[in-house]
Amino acid sequence: MNSIRTALDKNADRVENALKELFASRSVKSEALTGAMKYATLGGGKRLRATLVYGVGEFFDASEKALDAAACAVELVHAYSLVHDDLPAMDDDNLRRGRPTCHIQFDEATAILAGDALQSLAIETLLSERFNPSDIETRAIMAETLACAIGDQGMVGGQAIDMEFTGHLIGLEDLSRMHALKTGALIEASVMLGGVINLRQGDRELDILSGYGRALGLAFQIADDILDHTSDSKTLGKDANSDDRQNKSTYVSSMGLENARTEASRICQEAVDLIGRLDGNTKFLENLAEFSINREY
Repeated sequence: MNSIRTALDKNADRVENALKELFASRSVKSEALTGAMKYATLGGGKRLRATLVYGVGEFFDASEKALDAAACAVELVHAYSLVHDDLPAMDDDNLRRGRPTCHIQFDEATAILAGDALQSLAIETLLSERFNPSDIETRAIMAETLACAIGDQGMVGGQAIDMEFTGHLIGLEDLSRMHALKTGALIEASVMLGGVINLRQGDRELDILSGYGRALGLAFQIADDILDHTSDSKTLGKDANSDDRQNKSTYVSSMGLENARTEASRICQEAVDLIGRLDGNTKFLENLAEFSINREY
């Protein structure tokens, strides 16, 4: 586990520096908007999604600059999703990464616009040769991979279902479907972005990566449900027990705490078994899956 934490710290520094360079390369049109974008993106988070990009990409010997572009893109999207999730119209949270949420620090309108701009910048980062040195076909594939994961067929669709289900008890099948979209789709995209730089449609490795990403994403979300129930706001860096407060269905409320832990371990093992089918040393990617359910925040 220590080696994973070391890698997460290393990759967090790497993507943080890449994000700072990205912001520095752009002219400032609105001080408030740029400030909110940086506030939401820089200086915190596990950077698990970036680490998945780097871990998979380095396994397939992908270009460092292309990986930086992909890592920035997934972290920009993740930041945007948190800004919008925290809004009063959504989860109405006041704490994120140990500090006030974006709409508290700035205001709701600025937070909404910052989220919109971060999403746009993520796609631009993948498509622009200025940031991504891959050939034009690969840049298009990378952008499509991310775009498909974050719209109505992915992350946003999952959030919409979450809002519809709030206050209602739902079954495990619906719960799994919701989280596969809301959380799992971006995690799967992070895995896939590391692969599509050097792989092409039809390669067996892409199917393996997709299955690994889906399983890891679901295991990660179950662990999140468990942590929301068992940890505190200081450790999490966000409001604890928010799911209970908003009367949301979770794996803990649906299965009980111990059964949720068992399910997380089972799905994590699926991810480990899947990634082990790749030819080569997959230990790091296996350990990342295990970290996803054993983390403390």
